[in-house]
Amino acid sequence: MEEQSTMRLEVWMRGPVPNVPPLLQPVAHALLQAKEEIARCMQNFDDGHLWYKPGGAASPGFHLQHMTGVVDRMFTYALGMPLSEAQFAYLQSEGDEIADIGAAELVEAFGKQVDKAIDQLIRMDEAGLTDTRYLGRKRIPTTLIGLLFHAAEHTQRHVGQLLVTVKLLPLFKAKC
Repeated sequence: MEEQSTMRLEVWMRGPVPNVPPLLQPVAHALLQAKEEIARCMQNFDDGHLWYKPGGAASPGFHLQHMTGVVDRMFTYALGMPLSEAQFAYLQSEGDEIADIGAAELVEAFGKQVDKAIDQLIRMDEAGLTDTRYLGRKRIPTTLIGLLFHAAEHTQRHVGQLLVTVKLLPLFKAKC
């Protein structure tokens, strides 16, 4: 019974994520919360709606691809590394319909990316959070904590958009 009531709490209310440094807990909490909410929201999702753009808004497929890509890119920059050609190709294809992929695969890919990010957070030293990092080909200066915070907040923004889109899809599809 205790475990069920704990699982209903938001991730941040369950206490520290094991082995994640204290100052990085909010990033871990936000990403793990996104992972849970997306899995719940997309359970039993009709793949026929995956690429539908209600009212011209972004499709659920785009949101799932984009969140995976953002976490991957920000955590790559956090390591002080440039993006690979594969990462640039992924960025360019975000939102492109992939005929042979379903929501479950996109949700799984996002979950794996979050798990990879949590592993990276575990290995980080808080002393370097204000160290300079560079964003993109233009090498826009930022900080390690800035990249990590952006990964978390941008993901949460798209989770909200995805939740609303999925909820409203039946209304839009009914009008077609």
